[in-house]
Amino acid sequence: MPNQSDWEAKAANILKAELKRQGVTYARLAQMIGDKEPNVRNKLSRGKFSAAFLLQCFDAIKVHHVPLD
Repeated sequence: MPNQSDWEAKAANILKAELKRQGVTYARLAQMIGDKEPNVRNKLSRGKFSAAFLLQCFDAIKVHHVPLD
């Protein structure tokens, strides 16, 4: 069974993949959600962020369906 850090890495990788598909940089995402680029970069590199942050990012980049596999 996957441990917590496996799930964190999976969430970060899914978000990074969607950002890449949409052509959105960390700097642009930070602008879109009203945050600072270093904060966004750190959250994604550590993989430690809330479900609310994940949903906020998906909403900002207009992603409504995400494959989980």
